Amino acid sequence: MAPKTAHKYTTEFTTPSDRELVAVRLVDAPRTLVWDAHTKPEHVRRWMLGPEGWSMPVCEIDLRPGGRWRYVYRKDDGTEQFELGGEFREIVPPERLVHTEAWGGDFAEALDTLVLTEKDGRTTITTTIQFPDKEARDRAMGTGMTEGWAQSHDKLDQLLPALMGR
Repeated sequence: MAPKTAHKYTTEFTTPSDRELVAVRLVDAPRTLVWDAHTKPEHVRRWMLGPEGWSMPVCEIDLRPGGRWRYVYRKDDGTEQFELGGEFREIVPPERLVHTEAWGGDFAEALDTLVLTEKDGRTTITTTIQFPDKEARDRAMGTGMTEGWAQSHDKLDQLLPALMGR
């Protein structure tokens, strides 16, 4: 039996190959709005936060092929901070976004592909992360990233009605 959630939808994670992690989430919003939520810093910093108690004091997005993005996450009590960023490779508004993702240190760079598909006013968010190898994928997954990602999607669920003026 699946755990109960206060949210209408949950984020489903699969590993279709040794190098991939795929996250799929349905949201009740048009894809143009979901695109904006993923590409505008004023929106990203409100939902892409993972567990409670974290903020994103730095959210930089230069949305163009070859442009860079950078997020700095900080625990609210000031005890932890980490940064990730990358380079945009492909941008097809409002349906596809491809970029590299680097966590720094000895974490391997990955390639992220976001695809937004709309049907009947709902959008399916499909994100595929391709790692250089199974060890890099498993190491990233071992950080708690899927739990934080699911929690961020829950925050997105809460933000989208406000962005739609509801």
